[in-house]
Amino acid sequence: MYEPTSFDVEWDRNGTPTQRFTPDFYLPTFDLYIEITTLNQKLVTKKNRKVRRLMTLYPDVRCKVLYQRDYLNLLIKYGLEEPSQKNLLAVPEGDGEASLGGMLAG
Repeated sequence: MYEPTSFDVEWDRNGTPTQRFTPDFYLPTFDLYIEITTLNQKLVTKKNRKVRRLMTLYPDVRCKVLYQRDYLNLLIKYGLEEPSQKNLLAVPEGDGEASLGGMLAG
């Protein structure tokens, strides 16, 4: 489902929502929201901050961030991108970010 739910993440003094966060997708089978990022580091940082805020305010909501390399790896896995791109998508050891499979599993 594309942008199925918006979550209030900031309010003014009167309790009126001033900021909402709408994850890009919801996977009902996994009860998991997905947010997809871009290469622009400023936007990635902003989205990461919103996801952390969402998870603090709504601890029962599961939301994972998919980075551009995760998206490109999916394209390769399902034959939608040339395998020669794999070398560009390698994750350095000790990177610290979860793999796509790990993200969906937990």
